[in-house]
Amino acid sequence: MAILVIDVGGTHLKFRLQDREEVRKTPSGAQMTPHEMIEKVRAETADWTYDRVAIGFPAPVNEGTIQKEPVNLGTGWVGFDFAAALGCEVKLINDAAMQALGSYEGGRMLFLGLGTGLGTAMISNRLVLPLELGHLPYRKGKSFEEYVGQAGMKRLGRRKWIQYVFDVAERLRAAFIADYVVLGGGNVKKLDELPPFCRLGDNRNAFLGGLRLWDL
Repeated sequence: MAILVIDVGGTHLKFRLQDREEVRKTPSGAQMTPHEMIEKVRAETADWTYDRVAIGFPAPVNEGTIQKEPVNLGTGWVGFDFAAALGCEVKLINDAAMQALGSYEGGRMLFLGLGTGLGTAMISNRLVLPLELGHLPYRKGKSFEEYVGQAGMKRLGRRKWIQYVFDVAERLRAAFIADYVVLGGGNVKKLDELPPFCRLGDNRNAFLGGLRLWDL
């Protein structure tokens, strides 16, 4: 038997089975409910055998429980019983924290996911701390993610957006006394160079993070 890792995004669900290189995906979308997600999981993994599942979910998660309905999916997620729906053990974590766990290489690491918003997590000595820094105030009444998220790039233009990525990365690294920062998310490819003390992440690290979740 094996672990199935599910990376839940606003546009796609991605799946990978332990010890396999193949990544499968299917559309998610702003109207997807948890029941529809379970149907998609069953359809996409019908020929895979697994007895444990790790899920990275795009909303605040505490102690394996979704705390708030996601912005980019449908409703009904708070209180949903994934283990009962899937018929096996499930570990649930914030999606940024799952990618952070897969990117971790020791010490104090801050993860910043540059995507639609700003995903954040901290890991210190394998203690995973999901964070919600993106909504904190930053400049001129706007939040961090309004500057370095997708909307910020569109409003500011790529060159200014990069300047703010550098500034935000350094401010948050200093605030958390991080040894290094991992920059993940789909928009890291827009950077010509990296801020000091930063290295690139990879969305594929989310799957490694899902496997590592079962070792914590």
